[in-house]
Amino acid sequence: MRIYLIRHGRQASRLCNVDVELSPEGFRQAALVGERLVGRGIQIVYSSALTRAAQTAQAANLYWNVEHVTIQELREIDFGQMEGLRDEEILERFGDLKKEQQKMEADVPYPGGERAGDVIRRVMPVLERIGQGPEEQAAVVTHGGVIRCAVSHILGMEPAKYRLLGTNLENCGITELEYDRERGRFTLERFNDYAHLEKYPQLLRSGW
Repeated sequence: MRIYLIRHGRQASRLCNVDVELSPEGFRQAALVGERLVGRGIQIVYSSALTRAAQTAQAANLYWNVEHVTIQELREIDFGQMEGLRDEEILERFGDLKKEQQKMEADVPYPGGERAGDVIRRVMPVLERIGQGPEEQAAVVTHGGVIRCAVSHILGMEPAKYRLLGTNLENCGITELEYDRERGRFTLERFNDYAHLEKYPQLLRSGW
């Protein structure tokens, strides 16, 4: 069973984890990832209920034409008091906490929000249910923090170490998992694959 984890497209705001629509570039990224996976036989697409993820799934699904199911547990990590703030405000108000998180010595929660372990506990049961489902190929449109936390768990890393898995995942990058139903075990087949975006520098994180 193959699960294609897809980070949502570029959103129409730089504020932390606000529920906004995709930007025009985000819709373009979603179309490119939909086209990239069109030959993979996607049978169902799941997404977070947050607007940017749901719209990414809808735009990519124009190439697949399969059932689209939203799942609340696939939402991004809860950043607590940081949500809705600009990067500069976050550094000013929570600089010490972010330094502590970057040490990766403990799974430090966001202020009033979640820690990596919380994300793992709500997301992994969802991925396991998808893996055990009747389909052989599924797409899951979710968020960078969710993908990094899930992959860190699959690789047997301590939750606090998830930050080692990419500084920022590319919007509409693909992380591919294989699920062995006999053993109940995931393997990582590829991580943050964005070859479909490389011809378009303006669509990369470095171009935002």
